[in-house]
Amino acid sequence: MSQDRQLQLVTSVMITAGFDVSERFTLRPRSFDLIARNDGTLLVIKVVSHIDSVSEEAAFDLELISRLLGGIPLIVGERARDAELERGAVYVRYGIYAVSPSTLYDYFVEKIPPLVYASPGGLYVNIDGDALKDLREKRNMSLGDLGNVLGVSRRTISKYESGMGTTLDVAIRIEEFFNTGVVESIDLIRHELPKAMEAEKTSSYLQSPMEFLEQIGVRLHTLHGAPFQALLTFDKHTILTGYGPAQKVVKRAALIGNLSQIAKKHAMCIITDSTREKKIGRTLVISEERLHKIEDGFELLDLLGE
Repeated sequence: MSQDRQLQLVTSVMITAGFDVSERFTLRPRSFDLIARNDGTLLVIKVVSHIDSVSEEAAFDLELISRLLGGIPLIVGERARDAELERGAVYVRYGIYAVSPSTLYDYFVEKIPPLVYASPGGLYVNIDGDALKDLREKRNMSLGDLGNVLGVSRRTISKYESGMGTTLDVAIRIEEFFNTGVVESIDLIRHELPKAMEAEKTSSYLQSPMEFLEQIGVRLHTLHGAPFQALLTFDKHTILTGYGPAQKVVKRAALIGNLSQIAKKHAMCIITDSTREKKIGRTLVISEERLHKIEDGFELLDLLGE
């Protein structure tokens, strides 16, 4: 399936599921393709043919943007390595969930959550440890008794009951033995990233020409592959921000405004070669010279129309 058709399909799925979806954009490189929002959920979606094509840098941008917008990052693709993504399975790329368009449809439209994590080592599932313990105790079985049935150690059974996942093969044996389900479904929108990824997060604002914003108390998070060069945060507000010469920035202003509308955030473009100040849709277009005269973040919010 071509990239355009895949984007159309993902957009259609999200609209069918009741989401407002941002305009598509063709700028490259891009760390995400769509922002989608419904009443309680904001998704920042990267659409690719092959999920392995998502680089670590792009994943970092995708996660950072999602976190600052209060949303969830999600990769939608068709293939991983040499195989198609399985329907009903979740893959992980640099700590971010990746699913097929079919799994996306099942979850958001049909309300059928995936059950399986796919990795190079096989298929894995989460076990409802409390349910497993109840089933074992109702049969008056010790940890060792159940371990012997399943062909695993007593310690492994204890770990299952404490919430450790297992292979799909073992989970099937457990459910066949007790004749009931113990596998927990995967909630795509309540996914928390591994703590290891949290430790990787840094801000590269010292390398940014917008560094002066730090002097007025505005936090700057520079990006590599988004249609906006940075996300600014101040007093619980987030500003999608473009930066550069007027000809380049003005072309992006309307798109940045559309993305900010879906995300319910502010939008601003800083131009480096002009003193003109105006609004393009929801986006404030302001000169770098004018911005240098702002005394603090609250004055900036006032300019944005707060």
